[in-house]
Amino acid sequence: MRVGLYPGTFDPITLGHLDIIRRAATLVDKLVIGVAINRDKGPLFELEERVALINSECAALSEETGTNIVVHPFENLLIDCARDVGAQMIIRGLRAVADFEYEYQMVGMNRKLDDSIETVFLMAEAEHQAIASKLVKEIARLGGDVSKFVTPAVNAELKKRFSGA
Repeated sequence: MRVGLYPGTFDPITLGHLDIIRRAATLVDKLVIGVAINRDKGPLFELEERVALINSECAALSEETGTNIVVHPFENLLIDCARDVGAQMIIRGLRAVADFEYEYQMVGMNRKLDDSIETVFLMAEAEHQAIASKLVKEIARLGGDVSKFVTPAVNAELKKRFSGA
């Protein structure tokens, strides 16, 4: 069975993330969405909220693609998480050249830690290349419309979070 791991903070999950998840699901039999706890980033949504949003958004994708999509929170090294879930590949989404430079470095380190786990890069579709969770949160915080960047459910959660802010 081919198992892929798509890691991220997903704070919040965006249409860009969902595009990568949909496409990654066609490459594997089981896709694990690794939700990084990463306390240093100071996420807007608690881990449980992020996991619930991802589960909700991915249910239809799992049916659509026929791939088992599961959500797995983690706080250890990415390569250890990949081993823990039995992943043969780590899937990373790229939006721009700047993403590649960082990811290239990560691949080199991960290969030194475990050269049996491959990293696969998927380029974001053109309409999603500008979407970044950080920017989505900033727009929402300032009262802007983020409906072009997130699903209606995530948009509602952002509005709820920033109402009166």
